[in-house]
Amino acid sequence: MTETLIKDEVSIHELLDRPWITIVWDDPVNLMTYVTHVFIELFGFSKERAHELMMQVHNEGRAVVSTGTREEMERDVQRLHEHGLWATLQRDDKI
Repeated sequence: MTETLIKDEVSIHELLDRPWITIVWDDPVNLMTYVTHVFIELFGFSKERAHELMMQVHNEGRAVVSTGTREEMERDVQRLHEHGLWATLQRDDKI
């Protein structure tokens, strides 16, 4: 028998400490090779990792490409927009 614990309360510290994420969304405009190139240029991913994230965007409709403070993620979203990619930021939903 497995016992499941449910956390009823989340401390303010946990909420404030939770990182933000940048999500890139699939779009009908950009070529897969271009998206891979942007991931390499902006985030310094290896070609293999950039390709893996691009395929996740293509197949699942989205991929998380960075995590950090809200300000850092706002900058990442802005840079992705400057390169024509659809991106948003949100709080990481994993506590």
